[in-house]
This record gives sequence, structure tokens and C-alpha cells, in this order.
Amino acid sequence: MSTALPPLVEPAAELTKEEVARYSRHLIIPDVGMDGQKRLKNAKVLVIGAGGLGSPALLYLAAAGVGTLGVIDFDVVDESNLQRQVIHGQSDIDKPKAVSAKESVAEVNPYVDVVLHQEQLTNENALDVFRDYDLILDGTDNFATRYLVNDAAVILGKPYVWGSIFRFEGQVSVFWEDAPNGRGLNYRDLYPEPPPPGMVPSCAEGGVLGVLCASIGSIMVTEAVKLIAGIGEPLLGRLISYDALEMRYREVKIRKDPETPKITELIDYESFCGVVSDDAQQAASGSTITPAELKAKFDGGENFELIDVREPHEYEIVNIKGAKLIPKDRILSGEALAELPQDKPVVLHCKSGQRSAEALAALHKAGFSSATHLGGGVLAWAKQIDTSLPTY
Repeated sequence: MSTALPPLVEPAAELTKEEVARYSRHLIIPDVGMDGQKRLKNAKVLVIGAGGLGSPALLYLAAAGVGTLGVIDFDVVDESNLQRQVIHGQSDIDKPKAVSAKESVAEVNPYVDVVLHQEQLTNENALDVFRDYDLILDGTDNFATRYLVNDAAVILGKPYVWGSIFRFEGQVSVFWEDAPNGRGLNYRDLYPEPPPPGMVPSCAEGGVLGVLCASIGSIMVTEAVKLIAGIGEPLLGRLISYDALEMRYREVKIRKDPETPKITELIDYESFCGVVSDDAQQAASGSTITPAELKAKFDGGENFELIDVREPHEYEIVNIKGAKLIPKDRILSGEALAELPQDKPVVLHCKSGQRSAEALAALHKAGFSSATHLGGGVLAWAKQIDTSLPTY
């Protein structure tokens, strides 16, 4: 059965002489033509995040002639972003990502109106931000925001294109609960519940091949153009999975889950997804030390064991002198408990504090009641104590 959908927006009244010249390669495609290009001009698209996926998405949406682009991002450009976030450059470091993105879009296409939302997307502002747009592109990298985007889109009846990347793999789909063909789906039909806290590492923890952002971001823009112009078969009800190492695309059918509860309001998504588990939060409470306190332990000659719970490749990038590497999974499984000292305190650390909190909970349950962990991890140590260390 065909899943073709009618055009998402009405066409603009006209294209200027300059716009006809700019978009000529679109205009001579019969499926796009003047009508499709006028619809792109009249479209309002919100891109959530000007990061890895938002970068190529914004550039190609602008180049395609989408008339109004919204950018919501509250972060600033960091040097580690430049490996994949191609909308930013060296001179943009420390600049707000939304501002940097707007400047880059203006260079690509001065006929595009860019609306900045320099704020964090929350359940307090999501509905107000989404309301003025025809289509949303979600390329965020955390589950709390993904469920928030989904639920706000469902409540407002908005379609959105979703993308996800990790290391060498990416996924893309289209969700639209109120799709006019009666075959609407939302993100909860694919993932009814988020994974347990700490189970799925973020790109910041696990890394991502920079060019993967372009591969997945370009598919997201393709789907956006198709929805706006009403051409082709959208990815509604289909999930595309891409493995860059195998150079292979796979398609998975998604069906409406009759058990999915009806979405009527926004909830507390941080609690729903959990940044860390309840056990980790409880363990960290009262058992977290600061970088300054860890330095004091070193300076005072205290007898303790510093355990780095990251992965070996992370340890090679940067490590705190004297730390012993025992990856988190070996602690959680119990395999590494025999390697921990019984006669002196243990201090755990990871990159930012989340993984070490999970490992800390496991140690407390195993009887290492005096164990603590470093709040903020090696990133905080490098920023506050040893500034000669690189960050990643």
C-alpha cells in the first residue's frame, strides 16, 4: 500500500528572478518544479540542535531554499565539535552554536530567514517553540529530549524527522501521529521506554565518525524535502539503519503499537529517562569528591586507589596520573571486584561522572562502603586542576 502523503505546506505566491536562477537545478526536476520549490520557500522547519546532525541538516535545508529555519541550541562551539559539526569553524570556538549556525546559513543562502531559540528545550517551552513550524528535525543525542520532541509533536499534530548516530552507525525515520494517510506513528511505537540509565553511551562517551553526520543528516533533509513538497515515499513506518563499516543500509518496518498510551501532556523527561539510575544517584549522594579534594588527597600523601572506569581507548587519550584502568562493565559484572584493594579507600572516576556513579553503586552493594567517585570526572580534573591535559 502506498504511503505517499500530500504536500505539507501551501506554495508561496512566487519565486523572484534571483531565486529562479539559484534553484534552477531543482526547477528542472519534474517532481519538484516551480510548485515544489514554492512550497520549500513557504515552509518553516525547526532544527533541534546545531550539532552533528543539525550542521548538515541546516546547511542543506538552507541550500534547498526552505524559507524559514528555526534553530534551537543553548550550547557554545567547542574545539571537539569541529571534527563533525561542519556548520562551525575555528573562528567560531566559544561562540553560541545558534549564532554560528545563523551566520553560516546566511553565507549559503541569504534568502533564508533564520529564527534563533537560544535556550534549552524543556517541557515548559517545547509547545510554544514547535507551534510556529510545519516540520521538526530532531538530531539530539539524549533520550530525554527525544521523548520530549516526540510528545510535543504528537500533541500539536506535527510531523518530524528523527535521526540518531553512534560510532559507525546511524538511524533515520519519520514520525507523524496525525499523518493524513491514517498510518501515523510516533517514537514510542518504536521505543516504548528508554533504555536503563547508563546502558547506551552517548556520542560524547562512545564517539562518532564525523562523516556519519553527513550521511544521516542528508537522509533527514531528503525526507524533509519530500514531506514539504509531497513527493516520493516518506520513511513513515520505516526505519533506515546504516552501518558505515559494512557500507550497508537496512530497512525495518515499524507498526503502530496498540499498547502505546495516548499522549496528552508533557512529563518530567529527565525522571522518565534517568540521567543515572536511582541506585547511582543514591550512591553518589555523600560519596562524591571534587577535583580539589582529590588533589588534596594526592598532595597529602593519602593511601588510596584511584580507579578509572572508562574504556582503554579513552585512557590512551588522557588519564590522571596514578589511576588504574578497570572498565565499568567489569565492575558491574563483578569480574573485577577481586582486583580492588580491601585495605585502603577506592576513588572512581570516568569522563564526566555518570559511569563512575553507576560503578560506585555496584561497589557499595559489594561491600566497599567507603568508596567514592570524582564529580565531573577527568573533564573537571583537566579544567580545574591539570590544565595541561587534553579534553575530548
